[in-house]
This record gives sequence, structure tokens and C-alpha cells, in this order.
Amino acid sequence: MKNKGYRKLLFAALAGIILTAVFTTPILAAGLKKIVAVSKFDNKTNWRGKWDLDNGMADQLTDALIQSGQFVVLERQTLKDVFDEQALASSGATQKSKSARAGKLTSAQILVKGSITEYAQSSSGSDSGVSFKGFRIGGKKGEAHVGLIIRLIDTTTGEVLDSKRVEGKAKSGGLSLGGSVKGVGFGTKGFKKTPLGKATHKAIEEAVDFIADGLKGVPFQGRVIKVQGGTILISASAKTGASKGDKFTVFALGEELTDPETGELLGSDEEEIGTIKIVTVKERFSKAKAVGSVDGIKRGDIIRSN
Repeated sequence: MKNKGYRKLLFAALAGIILTAVFTTPILAAGLKKIVAVSKFDNKTNWRGKWDLDNGMADQLTDALIQSGQFVVLERQTLKDVFDEQALASSGATQKSKSARAGKLTSAQILVKGSITEYAQSSSGSDSGVSFKGFRIGGKKGEAHVGLIIRLIDTTTGEVLDSKRVEGKAKSGGLSLGGSVKGVGFGTKGFKKTPLGKATHKAIEEAVDFIADGLKGVPFQGRVIKVQGGTILISASAKTGASKGDKFTVFALGEELTDPETGELLGSDEEEIGTIKIVTVKERFSKAKAVGSVDGIKRGDIIRSN
């Protein structure tokens, strides 16, 4: 009996220690979010439907990346607006001080490029059925297959960091949706119920997982915005998941290096300046202080998370 009572007491004590640890251990921050941009997809299939797959697929991936909460995503339409503003500035129709600067498009660290390699739906069985609002609902069994190639590109060097083929497959479960797609848009609720819609969703989900895994080992990169005495303003912020105490190594960019034969940009010579630490986090920027002796930090220098 004594042993049983002792075991109960020991169990209760251990349980108390575990519960205390669970509820008192601070929740770790999700970490710094990489800033990514999604470009228009290349459609390498024979698809000739009513949907614009090039832009539609980019929109689907952009939305999925935003919903994941793991990235700061620059939307394709935003990029287009900036391009238009740059073109307007180049024409001389606007004041230079108020216009976007050509060559300073975004602060995106990673560009996501995609190619659509497969986009098809096959069917078999009876063709009997009824039509409703442009769709023919029949007895055919449908199977859809969507294949994508996703590339992660470093916007500083143009280097392809990683590449992977992702795919999605789906069946209609005995009913096929065919005929005209009039009134049904890519990515709409009606589209998502079709085999092609389900296959697209699966491929996009796999693409998001690949991007998240592929960027885990890539340090966050930002810029020095301004130096005010001993305070250094940086682009890491609450928006990018920065926290007080985060440390960054500062690099000064030197001469751009290009291949002498092809002219290809190989990157820039870098010089490590020192380490800084965030002391105040704002919504769009943070204030940092130097850790130890740091000289020569200036606007435009690169910061990378430690």
C-alpha cells in the first residue's frame, strides 16, 4: 500500500512539473518571414481553354503563400503597378522625386517562378447527363492531372536556389463536369469542385510545402534604411516577424561581379562589417544598435539573420 501511495505521489509531482513547464515556457516566435514575389507562370501545356493559366496559377500560389502565414508576399498586381509607375517616371511625365525608381522594384529576397507542364482532364464511361448553367453533368468518370515546376531564385544574384516538380491528381467520383465553362472563373467555388480544380489545389499545396522547406536554411535578408547616430534603422519589422533581441550581420556591398564572356551577373563582392541587435520593433521597420565596435554602416547595406 505504501508503494502504491508513493507512486501516486510521485506521478502527481511529475505531472505538476510537466504542466508547469508547458504553461510557463515562453512560446517561441515563428521566426523571420522571407519576402517573396511570385512571377507569372509559363504555360508549357497544350491547354486552350477559356482560363488564363499563366496569371491564374500565379494568383493561386500567391494566395496560398499568404494564407500559410509563413511569408511576406509581394502580389503580382502590385509588381505590375510598380512597373507601370516606373515606365511613367521614365517618360518624364512625373516629378522624379515622387516617382518609383527604375531598378528599385521591390525588396523581395526570393522570386518564385513556375512552369505549368501538365494540365489535363480525361473521362470515361457514359456520356448521358443533363446540362445546367453551362456545365454538363454526366455519368462519365473524370480524372485530372496538374503538373508544375517551381523554382526559387535569389533576387540578388539570379541564382536558382532550388527546383522541384510538384503535381496534383483528382477524380470526379463517378460524375464528370464538362462542356462549356461559360461563367465559371479559374479559382472560383464552381471551379474548385471540378477534378481540375481539386488537382490544382493539391499541386499548389505541394508547391507551398516545397517553398517553405526550401527556404528554411536561407537566412532572412534585409537592408539598412538609415543610420541616426548610434541607432540603425533596418527593414526587418513586425511585418516580417522581427523581435526585440534579434541579431543580424551587416555586409557592405562592393563591386558587382559579372562573367567576362556572357555578362551574367554573378553577385557582388561583400565585406562583413559587424553585428547589430534589434532594440525596438515597429510595424514597417526596426531600430537596432551595434553589438561591439562597428564602424562604417550606411544606408543600403545588407543585413542577414544570424
